[in-house]
Amino acid sequence: MRSVAVIALLALCAKTHAEELDTSVDSNLFDRFLAADRARVSDLQQTDLDGTTMGKTQAMMNPSGSLAATSSAVGGNSMPMRVPPRNPGAGVKVYASMKLGDVYQELKNKRDVQIIPSVLPADWANMGQCVKDLEAAGVDRIQFDVMDGNFVPNLTFGPEMIAACRKYCKTPFETQLMVTDYNSDTMLEDYVKATMGPNGEPGVVIVHVEACTHLHRTLGKIRDLGGSPSVALNPHTPAEMVFNVLNLVDHVLVMTVNPGFGGQAYIPTMLNKIQQLKAAIDEGGYDVDIEVDGGVKADWTISQCAAAGANCFIAGSGMFAYPTLKEGCDALRKVAQDAMDGKVLPPPAFA
Repeated sequence: MRSVAVIALLALCAKTHAEELDTSVDSNLFDRFLAADRARVSDLQQTDLDGTTMGKTQAMMNPSGSLAATSSAVGGNSMPMRVPPRNPGAGVKVYASMKLGDVYQELKNKRDVQIIPSVLPADWANMGQCVKDLEAAGVDRIQFDVMDGNFVPNLTFGPEMIAACRKYCKTPFETQLMVTDYNSDTMLEDYVKATMGPNGEPGVVIVHVEACTHLHRTLGKIRDLGGSPSVALNPHTPAEMVFNVLNLVDHVLVMTVNPGFGGQAYIPTMLNKIQQLKAAIDEGGYDVDIEVDGGVKADWTISQCAAAGANCFIAGSGMFAYPTLKEGCDALRKVAQDAMDGKVLPPPAFA
């Protein structure tokens, strides 16, 4: 992906012809660009991407650790560019000739890795401190698994408890409603409000496709109430069940265990479902994240899911098992990011 970032940066240079690029770019430029610097990507989108090519572009990574590049693209103007690479090494030349539209599409389809711990394994009597510790660990969101003892055989959190945790941290919350259609309908507003951010930002509210008789109506109500509507699929539910609501949701959650309990074993046959959802999302041009939940650990499980197209990873015992929450968060993030960069861990022979 580093070469893609270089090409994309050169494409921006080509678009502005001989406009100079600031040379004081820090060593995290590639991470920041590929982590959806939407302003820059938006600049690419304003260009006639399908009909414009970069021409021949040459990039030279010098042994000294700098990256020099020139482009003869678009207007024929050539300009120098220096970007500090993340890993200085021997000189390597990169040549490219491609359409800007291809660059933009690849950047658009690449999504950030997000680590989202479930609080099921936490000390429920000390939940305020738990969410505070998770925030310090650097997680992206915190998930509350809401179970009503009916849709799943367990009973967990009400909206009052979730709302009470808000004063302990600013990290976004995510509520997965593993509840019946009746409970979802009657308590939806309470859960949407409890999941909101400290300044009223939309919190992620996930409903199960199996529990909603009128899924479009429920998702629309979440949005109207100020939440971020999202939908979950049990392991036996086919991906096609949510194809008609991809325009209404911000996230699709693929359950990789049957909901109801923590600490269950990951079901590897869910990879095909993740791939089907990723293909449908990309084909439709939807701005939707794919989450996975169940048996996810910093090993081949998260690696395979990331390679299949997921970018949001819910981990309960797989994160709390580490000596510190930060170690768990960092380990999960690294394996997922490595998989997105092409270093995919193979499943064991028995999987």
